[in-house]
Amino acid sequence: MFIGLHQTAFSQRNVKTAPGKPLVYVDKKGILRYTADNKEAAFFGVNYTVPFAHGYRAHKALGIDLKKAIDADVYHFARLGLDAFRVHVWDTEIADANGNLLLNEHLNLFDYLLAKLKERNIRIFITPIAFWGNGYPEKDENNGSFSYIYGKRGAVVNDTAIRAQENYLKQFFAHVNPYTGLSYTNDPDVIATEINNEPNHSGPLAGATSYVNRLAAAIRSAGWKKPVFYNISESPYYAAAIAAANIDGVSFQWYPTGLLANHALQNNVLPNVDNYAIPYDTIPAFKNKARMIYEFDAADVMQPIMYPAMARSFRTAGFQWATQFAYDPMYTAYCNTEYQTHYLNLAYTPAKAISLLIAGKAFHTLPLYKSYGAYPADTLFGATRISYHQQLSEWNTINEFYYTGNTATQPLNLPTLQHVAGTGSSPVVKYKGTGAYFLDKISEGVWRLELMPDVIALRDPFGKSSPSTELRRMEWNTQQVSVLLPDLGEGFSVSAASRESSTHPTVLQHTVALTPGTYILTANGKTFNGDKNTTVAGAVKLGEFAAPQPFSNSVFVNHTPFREAPAGQPLLLQATITSIPTSGLHHLPSIYIEGACKGGPWFNIRFQDQGNGIYTVTLPDSLLQPGRLDYRIVVHHDTNFIVFPGNYKGDPYAWDNLNNEYYHTNIAAPGATLSLIDVASDNDLFLVPSWPGLSFTSGATPAALAVCLKGNGTGADSVSAVSRVVAADIKARLSQHNNFSKVVIRARVVGAQSAVARVGLISSDAVSFAAHAKLAASFSDIELPLSSFQPAPALLLPRPYPGFMPWWFQAANAEAGGMAQQLSLQSLDRVEVSNYTGADNKTTSSPYTIEIESLWLKK
Repeated sequence: MFIGLHQTAFSQRNVKTAPGKPLVYVDKKGILRYTADNKEAAFFGVNYTVPFAHGYRAHKALGIDLKKAIDADVYHFARLGLDAFRVHVWDTEIADANGNLLLNEHLNLFDYLLAKLKERNIRIFITPIAFWGNGYPEKDENNGSFSYIYGKRGAVVNDTAIRAQENYLKQFFAHVNPYTGLSYTNDPDVIATEINNEPNHSGPLAGATSYVNRLAAAIRSAGWKKPVFYNISESPYYAAAIAAANIDGVSFQWYPTGLLANHALQNNVLPNVDNYAIPYDTIPAFKNKARMIYEFDAADVMQPIMYPAMARSFRTAGFQWATQFAYDPMYTAYCNTEYQTHYLNLAYTPAKAISLLIAGKAFHTLPLYKSYGAYPADTLFGATRISYHQQLSEWNTINEFYYTGNTATQPLNLPTLQHVAGTGSSPVVKYKGTGAYFLDKISEGVWRLELMPDVIALRDPFGKSSPSTELRRMEWNTQQVSVLLPDLGEGFSVSAASRESSTHPTVLQHTVALTPGTYILTANGKTFNGDKNTTVAGAVKLGEFAAPQPFSNSVFVNHTPFREAPAGQPLLLQATITSIPTSGLHHLPSIYIEGACKGGPWFNIRFQDQGNGIYTVTLPDSLLQPGRLDYRIVVHHDTNFIVFPGNYKGDPYAWDNLNNEYYHTNIAAPGATLSLIDVASDNDLFLVPSWPGLSFTSGATPAALAVCLKGNGTGADSVSAVSRVVAADIKARLSQHNNFSKVVIRARVVGAQSAVARVGLISSDAVSFAAHAKLAASFSDIELPLSSFQPAPALLLPRPYPGFMPWWFQAANAEAGGMAQQLSLQSLDRVEVSNYTGADNKTTSSPYTIEIESLWLKK
């Protein structure tokens, strides 16, 4: 059980300050404080890039009014309770070669964005120089700016480039926003600046200090009296030189699951965010600097549990500003083209968005520098609970109850609740839709309900993206919602507050059928006399609502086949199928699976509709003989057929139909081995180091492939390793887990007579075990009994960034006996093979290479 919190001194506060005085300042101990009352300040939010680069071009290509897009997204920021915004301004789009500010559409949109943020009490942290070109993911444009000419490396050492930056900064901070009538210097909601984005320093240490001082002086010459920050994590060698400069704070980033995995990470990566380790505490000048996280994200992760855990670790490390990178604009989130490795939007990733709301609450209430132990002990902190196995984050106080999915947790104090938000169902709201919803109390017996559309997952959002490829689809369905609040009671009335809302819904006891929109719920005997401009939940107006329409309405099937399944047992298959025609048909649509095991009978079985686009079918054991199962999914309505995989339209039984694509699952005979790593066929391997140092070679047979791990490193950080998440692949064969007693590795060593490969097995609870295989000079199969695996640290993969983050982890109490000492294959999450031999990681005086072909389980 965890204890709910009242709002504390660290909570989100709409603090005002006297004219001409900064909202915040940094005290002598490096703590960011409000000028008005000297209390600690904390800010949590997002980066957002629509005025610039690809975000700008993508909206133009879709014919979207960019100001309308900004309005919708900033509303969602407020809806999620965010109070911080940061962006690295694309100076390359608003400055020329000499640093002269260009008064163009990009700058005008940025000014408009800042004005809208101010309306929502969202504070602004500007990084005025990005160094980046404006192309990604497309080619950069040659616009003649100083950043384009000199690039990231040249801009910090070339005097002509530095003088252009000084000129640009003076003009930038003196620029008057036409929408506010204030310069960035005089705008009280622009609270601080970070001079540039991720500088790449070179040359003498003193040169780096001089560069920072010159640009800080240029900013202050425009009358700037607010805190000035500079990045200390991107060029670690220059950390002391940066800390010695005339700045008030230092900036860091955190990508604890790496970047660009090109697929969603499915394993337990909470250990990757267990703590934020700062290596600069020995630098005297560092200790009086405020700390900010300018960018963070658990990239390639859809799990709605990462942001609260990261907020906890930020507070433990002393951070007072944290902004996620980057919030996907509502109008382009359907395809996630802006930053493929990131994906966050209230409409399209509702559970993750609610987890960001919870993270913001935690960030504002957790005290600085307090530790909450190591995983799994740190899954309970303050008013927050997170669970990997439930894929659930919760925030539970006497006034607020937020959750990212179905939960049985009771609100801390139901009668005093003021705000509820979530997805799925809880003791307060019963809901079968997939979108997010918000309940805000206006007065006794009067609540505002906001209901987002359903969202259907079509593809992995972290794969290759394109504006023509829809990753998730909005569906504006009518859904039953039950609201169980004491002051509403039964038979409450419902009235529309936004134009999208249902107009005459009927309430039966606690339940009403509603379309997406905003509503006023009123208990019997209560009245509400407010209007659409009434403000609730901070800066949210009563009648506001923003949600995207579907990008497409074509039939689509999303299904991932099992890699292996056991023979002689029924097999449950699931698919997400969307936009099935329901009207204007002569016959109801038919959705079925058909196929055969090679040499077995052909089958045709109908899917069962489970709701919200989820369909299931069970293949009987009589159909599943050892060998390979080949099947396809057919959607048939009237005379139309759509066949998956491949999304083929046309009669699959026509004589001239050339489609021969099928899903495949290997059906394992009793006693068959179970593959964990096959280098030749697995495309989801994590390799360390990813570049350079790793290579591939042929295996024991021409069809085999082996990964090469370089040996004879020195120290634990010189490890080479290959890792793979296996939980999904072994899921269908878990019933056979007792059939396996050994792990087998096929590998060899080149360049030495022998070497040791360390094989690690990591559970879904992040408990890790390891055993060592002695390799010879030729490929051989080395058997390791499961009983030989002992508790041991595991690598944090993908490799966390920045590079000074720890990359070894051992769950709390695992070695001391506080957790299970024998691995259960039923909980096996991930496997890894490395050249790690111990703390010094050195076994010979000559370089050698370990070549790994495969890893599997056997009886």
